[in-house]
Amino acid sequence: MSLQNTLKALADPIRREILNMLKNGKMTAGEIADRFDVTMASVSRHLSVLKDADLIRDTRDGKYIIYEINTSVLEDVMLWITELKGEKEDD
Repeated sequence: MSLQNTLKALADPIRREILNMLKNGKMTAGEIADRFDVTMASVSRHLSVLKDADLIRDTRDGKYIIYEINTSVLEDVMLWITELKGEKEDD
Protein backbone atom coordinates (compact mmCIF):
# COMPACT_ATOMS: atom_id res chain seq x y z
CA MET A 1 0.00 0.00 0.00
CA SER A 2 1.22 3.46 -0.85
CA LEU A 3 0.01 5.79 1.88
CA GLN A 4 0.45 8.75 -0.47
CA ASN A 5 -1.89 7.20 -3.07
CA THR A 6 -4.39 6.26 -0.38
CA LEU A 7 -4.52 9.74 1.12
CA LYS A 8 -4.77 11.30 -2.35
CA ALA A 9 -7.70 9.02 -3.15
CA LEU A 10 -9.42 9.87 0.15
CA ALA A 11 -8.98 13.62 -0.42
CA ASP A 12 -11.82 13.82 -2.94
CA PRO A 13 -15.41 14.00 -1.62
CA ILE A 14 -16.85 11.97 -4.52
CA ARG A 15 -14.36 9.15 -3.88
CA ARG A 16 -15.19 9.21 -0.18
CA GLU A 17 -18.88 8.97 -1.03
CA ILE A 18 -18.20 6.02 -3.36
CA LEU A 19 -16.46 4.24 -0.49
CA ASN A 20 -19.38 5.08 1.78
CA MET A 21 -21.78 3.55 -0.74
CA LEU A 22 -19.65 0.42 -1.15
CA LYS A 23 -19.58 -0.24 2.59
CA ASN A 24 -23.17 -1.46 2.15
CA GLY A 25 -22.22 -3.99 -0.52
CA LYS A 26 -21.01 -4.53 -4.05
CA MET A 27 -22.16 -2.23 -6.86
CA THR A 28 -21.68 -1.89 -10.60
CA ALA A 29 -20.15 1.22 -12.14
CA GLY A 30 -23.56 2.15 -13.51
CA GLU A 31 -25.19 1.91 -10.08
CA ILE A 32 -22.46 4.12 -8.65
CA ALA A 33 -22.71 6.66 -11.49
CA ASP A 34 -26.49 6.92 -11.05
CA ARG A 35 -25.93 8.46 -7.61
CA PHE A 36 -23.83 11.38 -8.91
CA ASP A 37 -24.45 14.37 -11.13
CA VAL A 38 -21.22 13.86 -13.08
CA THR A 39 -20.38 12.05 -16.31
CA MET A 40 -19.74 8.31 -16.45
CA ALA A 41 -16.18 9.14 -17.55
CA SER A 42 -15.69 11.13 -14.35
CA VAL A 43 -17.00 8.28 -12.22
CA SER A 44 -14.72 5.85 -14.08
CA ARG A 45 -11.74 8.07 -13.29
CA HIS A 46 -12.69 8.19 -9.62
CA LEU A 47 -13.03 4.40 -9.58
CA SER A 48 -9.61 4.09 -11.22
CA VAL A 49 -8.00 6.28 -8.55
CA LEU A 50 -9.64 4.24 -5.79
CA LYS A 51 -8.50 1.01 -7.43
CA ASP A 52 -4.93 2.29 -7.87
CA ALA A 53 -4.91 3.10 -4.15
CA ASP A 54 -6.17 -0.45 -3.48
CA LEU A 55 -9.22 0.94 -1.69
CA ILE A 56 -11.59 -1.00 -3.95
CA ARG A 57 -11.50 -4.24 -5.92
CA ASP A 58 -13.31 -5.12 -9.09
CA THR A 59 -14.50 -8.33 -10.67
CA ARG A 60 -16.10 -8.94 -14.02
CA ASP A 61 -19.55 -10.55 -14.14
CA GLY A 62 -20.47 -10.91 -17.78
CA LYS A 63 -20.67 -7.42 -19.23
CA TYR A 64 -20.64 -5.76 -15.80
CA ILE A 65 -17.76 -4.79 -13.54
CA ILE A 66 -18.65 -5.17 -9.87
CA TYR A 67 -16.87 -3.00 -7.31
CA GLU A 68 -16.37 -3.71 -3.62
CA ILE A 69 -14.52 -1.96 -0.82
CA ASN A 70 -11.15 -3.24 0.39
CA THR A 71 -11.28 -2.59 4.12
CA SER A 72 -7.78 -3.89 4.83
CA VAL A 73 -6.21 -0.75 3.36
CA LEU A 74 -8.52 1.45 5.44
CA GLU A 75 -7.54 -0.52 8.53
CA ASP A 76 -3.86 0.15 7.75
CA VAL A 77 -4.58 3.89 7.43
CA MET A 78 -6.49 3.90 10.72
CA LEU A 79 -3.61 2.10 12.43
CA TRP A 80 -1.14 4.66 11.05
CA ILE A 81 -3.31 7.56 12.27
CA THR A 82 -3.64 5.96 15.71
CA GLU A 83 0.14 5.55 15.89
CA LEU A 84 0.60 9.15 14.72
CA LYS A 85 -1.67 10.36 17.52
CA GLY A 86 0.45 8.42 19.98
CA GLU A 87 -2.40 6.31 21.31
CA LYS A 88 -1.35 3.03 22.81
CA GLU A 89 -3.30 -0.20 22.75
CA ASP A 90 -4.58 -1.55 26.07
CA ASP A 91 -2.53 -4.53 27.25
